[in-house]
Amino acid sequence: MPESTLPDVSGLSLGILGGTGDQGKGLARRFAMAGHRVLIGSRSAERAEQAAASLGLDGADVSGAVNATVAAESNIVIVAVPWEGHKELLESLREPLAGKIVVDCVNPLGFDKRGAYALPVEEGSAAEQAAAVLTESRVVAAFHHVSAVLLLDPEVAEVDLDVLVLGDDREATDTVQALANRIAGVRGLYGGRLRNARQVEAFTANLISINRRYKAHAGFRITDV
Repeated sequence: MPESTLPDVSGLSLGILGGTGDQGKGLARRFAMAGHRVLIGSRSAERAEQAAASLGLDGADVSGAVNATVAAESNIVIVAVPWEGHKELLESLREPLAGKIVVDCVNPLGFDKRGAYALPVEEGSAAEQAAAVLTESRVVAAFHHVSAVLLLDPEVAEVDLDVLVLGDDREATDTVQALANRIAGVRGLYGGRLRNARQVEAFTANLISINRRYKAHAGFRITDV
């Protein structure tokens, strides 16, 4: 969809559950740089506040709080928690997340001596698990393949990649595409229904293998769109 037909999301506040991890902090940094109010969530308010301060963005509207407060006070909420705590956290936040767009970027992966591999998920994917738990929310899958290293690097002005956005609610996926476009260098593209999130999440294992072999921070671009 051309950017001109996507909604204006410039005034939306963003909450990031699990925002003290590198991916969460990286997304927080880029969205704050784009002018959004960003709330970083954690089980510990102190850790969340420390993560917000560590970004060092003078003049940006970034703060930290416990996950429940972030879920309640943000227009859109991004889930960036470790897979092991994914379902439990979402179950505890059903009420404050009701009616909101919830963007799940969790990749269920395991690691052994042969590298990263995709874990089986009963619901099919982390995003589908989120939708099964958050029945009153509008769940979208996105931001799975964005390098935290690049997001956090102050020397990287633009992040060169496409973000696949998946979901069953057209208005919600359009909104998240527009959010992806707010990060300099990034393009949000519709990637299908939520049932197709499983292969998008699993592909992260391939990217990890690529990055280890070539000592890179690879993402990907979709051609002819």
